[in-house]
Amino acid sequence: MKKYYLLLLVTIISLVSCNENDDIPAQPFVAAFDKLSVNFSTITSTESVTIIFSEAAAYSGEVVLQMTAENTVYGQDFTTNPIATDNQITVPFSEGDVAVSFVFESLIYPYEAEEDNDKSVTFDIVAINYNGYSNIQGYTSTVVSFETSLGATVTAEMGGPNEGNQVFVDLSTEVVTWAQRDSWDLGFYGGDDFRVAINGSIYMAAAALESTDIDAITASDVTALQSQVAVGTFDPTNEDYIDEPSGVITGTAIDEITVSEASNKVYLVNMGYYIGTTQPLTGSVAIAGDHRGWKKIRVLRDGADYILQYADLDATTHQEITITKDAAYNFTFFSLEDETTVMLEPEKELWDISFTVFTNIISGAGSYGYSDFVINNLKAGVKAYEVSTTEVTYQAFSLTDIDESAFLDDQRVIGADWRDVFSGGVYTDRFYVLKDLEGNYYKIRMLDLLNESGERGYPRFTYDLIN
Repeated sequence: MKKYYLLLLVTIISLVSCNENDDIPAQPFVAAFDKLSVNFSTITSTESVTIIFSEAAAYSGEVVLQMTAENTVYGQDFTTNPIATDNQITVPFSEGDVAVSFVFESLIYPYEAEEDNDKSVTFDIVAINYNGYSNIQGYTSTVVSFETSLGATVTAEMGGPNEGNQVFVDLSTEVVTWAQRDSWDLGFYGGDDFRVAINGSIYMAAAALESTDIDAITASDVTALQSQVAVGTFDPTNEDYIDEPSGVITGTAIDEITVSEASNKVYLVNMGYYIGTTQPLTGSVAIAGDHRGWKKIRVLRDGADYILQYADLDATTHQEITITKDAAYNFTFFSLEDETTVMLEPEKELWDISFTVFTNIISGAGSYGYSDFVINNLKAGVKAYEVSTTEVTYQAFSLTDIDESAFLDDQRVIGADWRDVFSGGVYTDRFYVLKDLEGNYYKIRMLDLLNESGERGYPRFTYDLIN
């Protein structure tokens, strides 16, 4: 199946106006599209295409675009606002504007690609009617694809210094989604294995007990164990109570769920912490709020389904629910507090990286919580590796530089090593190469740890398709 491509060829326009001395030009007025690439695969109706200015307009004016359509018909497959006349679009702007936009409207959603009939539309900025000057100084270009983004700059809205959100980014479509990180407790794996994950973003931990009778366990039975089943105790043995940070599914704290009921033990579950609510000093984080308490759980199998038993520690009866595998997702998530399944991650083929609070390991000190953490979607097959700028610069890195053997079976390639929490900045001596499920290669460079106000929880990065 062919991919549709909408090509936006962006010509940078500089207008040189004269002041009283005709030999000294004024500062050029430059206009360009705001994105290297914009993806239209999810447009059900309209999308704004923005042109930004190098400075606020001192006068009103117009940007004139030349439109060239290939294998697509204006008014049948797409249209624009303003309407095109003789394949030109005139977009007005006013004094004080720092940007202007026009609307691209898809008339073929949902669409199906046609073999050997790639659809494209080329927009060229050919003139700016601005105080009588319209001098073209140079050009730049961008490609907007219906299926594969050429790149973008993204701010991951983690929710400020409490970092209450887990943010998921699909690089090929530029789609960003998020979910509250304390909205789930257990993740039931949708792949071939029968595994149950715990929520490391709120510092959960779990320990197997000897019993298989969930109703027989009381709080007094686990009192001595509770101080050990925790994150951040600086005891290396606490690594046994968390999911393997590399993301390998066989490393969950809860053992594989087997068809033999006698093999499926009761687990003591440290429920971790609610999202913090205090306002920390600027540049700091306040991740953990109140402790969420303890639960006991046991998981069984029923054919292709999971059977979850759960209760408070001193309860003599338990609740039970069937969780059905869903192969479209890495996990089906369940909230022990709300006693219901919840939506969290997008479908496994629809995200590449996630920004989250994360339980990692410090060598010799055991499990420990990290903020501003970035994982790649390893469970779906998305892999990455780090590149040093002493070997090749981000700008120069190309397809010929890709080392297939360097891709790691580890979801922590970007991790927390991209930021310097002491300076509030990012390391500029490294970037990352990612291979998605469609075989696209992207290079990723982190730009900011803090927002313009100096707050954490708004990391920013840029990425480019390597082609």
